[in-house]
Amino acid sequence: MKRLIFATNNRHKVEEVCAALQGSVEVVSLAEAGLEGEIPETSDTLQGNAQQKAQWVWQRIRDAHTIGGPDSYDGCFADDTGLEVDALGGAPGVYSARYAGEHCSFDDNINKLLAALQGESNRKADFRTVICLIEDSKEYYFEGRVDGQILTERHGDEGFGYDPIFMPDRFAVSFAEMPLTVKNKISHRGRAVEALKKHLL
Repeated sequence: MKRLIFATNNRHKVEEVCAALQGSVEVVSLAEAGLEGEIPETSDTLQGNAQQKAQWVWQRIRDAHTIGGPDSYDGCFADDTGLEVDALGGAPGVYSARYAGEHCSFDDNINKLLAALQGESNRKADFRTVICLIEDSKEYYFEGRVDGQILTERHGDEGFGYDPIFMPDRFAVSFAEMPLTVKNKISHRGRAVEALKKHLL
């Protein structure tokens, strides 16, 4: 079984990816791999940020002093996700995780977005995820997208990020009201991970 480092310490992301991969690949978080430090995320594109984060981990995979040998892992991958809202010209986009400022919370981001859309009738939005996988120094990219609407208030307690206010097309509930198994089949990250899974297997 392949062992890959996922360039995140977000347990929600790890849970979603592990559920989607269904035990076919061993996924290890940064903390589990013993990797610490600030990962660069300065690109103005989702692909650029995913690439930066994956390359940061890959360099450390090749450093025997960092994680115990270059053959400990088969590779690594990173993702970047953006919520693109039509009425806001595609914002917050690549800045979705820090929309309300550095060190902001999920709630801060949601509050700012709801305030920005107050009174707006066009609630169309999409979520996009780009994954960068590095194996044998080669980079591979996988993308997933889901279209939907921004709700006027929070609904549901599951998931994370903007899930309580994003309702995907053809559904009458938010991501935060869905079981993870359902969300993984239709979500932006689920679709990107499915493409990753097909490549790995």
